[in-house]
Amino acid sequence: MTRRSVLMAGTAGLATTGLVLATGALPVTNLIGDVLDTSAPAVGPNEVVIKYERVYSQCRKRDVDMVTILPNRVRPQELPVCLMLHGLHGNARRAAPTGLARHLIEMSADGTIPPFAFVALDGGDNYWHENQRGDNSMAMLLDEVPRWMRERGLGDAQGVPFACAGISMGGFGALLYGRRRNEAGHPAQAIAAISPGLLTSWREMSTRKAFKDTAEWASLDPLRNVDKLGSTPVGIWCGTEDHFIEGARKFIKLAKPEVAYTGPGGHGDPFYKRIVPDVLAFLGKHVPVND
Repeated sequence: MTRRSVLMAGTAGLATTGLVLATGALPVTNLIGDVLDTSAPAVGPNEVVIKYERVYSQCRKRDVDMVTILPNRVRPQELPVCLMLHGLHGNARRAAPTGLARHLIEMSADGTIPPFAFVALDGGDNYWHENQRGDNSMAMLLDEVPRWMRERGLGDAQGVPFACAGISMGGFGALLYGRRRNEAGHPAQAIAAISPGLLTSWREMSTRKAFKDTAEWASLDPLRNVDKLGSTPVGIWCGTEDHFIEGARKFIKLAKPEVAYTGPGGHGDPFYKRIVPDVLAFLGKHVPVND
């Protein structure tokens, strides 16, 4: 394939996200500047690999995309992993904000953060829980991801991610994932929620058709289950012009997260890409150190 055809294949249908996709592994340092609308990172050649795979999820009863963003080509076994959860009507290919790969390379290369990987998966539109019987995206994250990571030499010794991040519905899902990990007695080291889909009205939430009724929503809503996160470090970022700002402010008041940022911006990539370095710095602070 020519460089042009790789770019066209990798960027088709990706809207405003920062992922380059290919079948298998693709060294893309020299392409990142073109794809992410920014200059190429100041690191050596072929320093990043973004992998695209199809895996079968028994929990979701279907094949799903799995996108892995690695900070460099030379990596140790058990490279820490942060899950990246997509928003409503999104998928693994559109999970990451613009600039995530570039900043991951630069910040890990200069020692600002320890190296770690991001892994995104297709989760459907069910707010990362089993809304449709037999389609359990949260069980996929908790029960299947560790095996997939272990098979690829990622995650801890059991393949478990150290952290989870998400945007919009994915932010809701990241907080729910943190709760489930804490309830299982194996808390995550960090949860990053970007413009999380925290609504305060059932009338509005019901339009998402992601919960059977208000009681189910209440049982899963991070706003009404703050204590179930335990002492898991949480970071939350939301634009002041975002329609989720009310819920974000309420969560900040109740949970008193380690990082709480609200600033100018709406619900979209212009805000997301601006706070990427801060999100990476927060996650990097909690990367486990192997002995």
